[in-house]
Amino acid sequence: MSLFSDPRWGEALAHLPDYLGNHLRVSLAALALGLLISLPLAIIARNRPLMRGTLLTLASVVQTVPGLALLALFYPLLLALAALTLSWFGFGFSAFGFLPAVLALALYSMLPVLRNTITGLQGLDAAVLEAAQGVGMTAQQSLFTVELPLALPVMMAGIRTAAVWVIGTATLSTPIGQTSLGNYIFAGLQTQNWVFVLFGCLAAAVLALVVDQLLALIENGLRNRSRGRTTLGVLGIAALIVATLVPAMSRSKSNTIVGAKTFTEQYVLSALIAQRLRAAGLSTSSRESLGSNVIFDALATGDIDVYVDYSGTLWANQFHHADIKPRDELLGELKATLERQNITLLGELGFENAYALVMPRRRAEQLGIRTIADLTSRAPAMSIAADYEFFSRPEWAGLQKAYGLAFRAQRQMQPDFMYAAAASGEVDVIAGYTSDGLIAKYDLVALDDPKHAIPPYDAIVLLAPKRRDDQALRTALQPLLGKIDIATMREANLRAAGGDGASSPDAVARWLWEKIGIKTQ
Repeated sequence: MSLFSDPRWGEALAHLPDYLGNHLRVSLAALALGLLISLPLAIIARNRPLMRGTLLTLASVVQTVPGLALLALFYPLLLALAALTLSWFGFGFSAFGFLPAVLALALYSMLPVLRNTITGLQGLDAAVLEAAQGVGMTAQQSLFTVELPLALPVMMAGIRTAAVWVIGTATLSTPIGQTSLGNYIFAGLQTQNWVFVLFGCLAAAVLALVVDQLLALIENGLRNRSRGRTTLGVLGIAALIVATLVPAMSRSKSNTIVGAKTFTEQYVLSALIAQRLRAAGLSTSSRESLGSNVIFDALATGDIDVYVDYSGTLWANQFHHADIKPRDELLGELKATLERQNITLLGELGFENAYALVMPRRRAEQLGIRTIADLTSRAPAMSIAADYEFFSRPEWAGLQKAYGLAFRAQRQMQPDFMYAAAASGEVDVIAGYTSDGLIAKYDLVALDDPKHAIPPYDAIVLLAPKRRDDQALRTALQPLLGKIDIATMREANLRAAGGDGASSPDAVARWLWEKIGIKTQ
């Protein structure tokens, strides 16, 4: 089967109205805000060297910050500000998704607009400006009648550059809760759905080109005083703006929003929850590819309603406990802690997805390594790979303290790529996940943890404060609790990461429900 006959293209097209509409909305809002700030500042600073240099320097510094980091930084800042306004003035606002994305992207848009506006205005022929003064024009009349029209081609080049930058960077807003074309890319990378990755990249590129050409049409019309071209470009932009309203208008206000983190298992489980809710007559929507801290905060503030987390992640990362307790005791204390925040721990799904140090089975047998303790003496000659956050998590510090681990090299990579890297010998050890089906696919083995340095990681269902008394939601999810064992979840994860046309998270979730149904009969 060729790439372009793959049925997943149809699935990708089905998501396009929602993803594209939201991407357009956040991109155009950010560009408009950036222009609203940048153009006046550039006009004011054009004849003020100190202010001009300061503005350009600050805007240049913003460009050195990676896009994902800039987007992520705005979320905790706005979250703190929302809590402050709520306590001081009695009202809050959502720090999730749209607002942090717009603010961060607006900052990203400023440098080309500032630079080109200042350059265009400063590059005007002095004789033209003297002529404007000679016929009695005021400074304001000269600016709007002579200077800005003449500088417009250079200014528009900056605006077009800003538009392309914003549209491209907006794909990175998915982890902070803003639906965008990045949903294709993040989900596709995690599930090895290369159709989604390619579709997301193509859609973002086409959108950037369309917006750039519409802006070029407006620029050309203004420069040549062609009302038709200008009107056509403006109508094109207006049509895009109208298109951004479609997702918001079509979305039900009674939606139950299901959250998911950024790995395969989470996509499957969120799809399973959404399917069960729809089967119970509840309307649903999804927010996927969210960071660990972002998703918990989003639940606590009511921006999402339900998601699956892991007891060890909450215990060690969210609530910063350094001690490791037995499973039942840890779950009991965790439930009490969550209740104090009005978050409901509805129950466990029945399996554990813990961190584990993983090696190729043949290599481990050759070296006589069965546990992490056996690994300690050989670690200085070995390399280890993990996901992007593992080496900064308490679990890694706990492993180092318990076993004295010191590897020759540490590498970070996309989670699904780690397993292939271990199997091919690119790295010696990886920090994998015990419920991942790729362990079996690549004939790897998870090393035992005799000192119990890694806490238990039971998969648990959490409900937002506003949903704690939602009996319909509880009833719909009850059949899932305690029904998914580790072997079934491993097989589901392997199916979702298998790369064939039938392995979408939705399809795997339907398969998983069939397996659960057999067990409950």
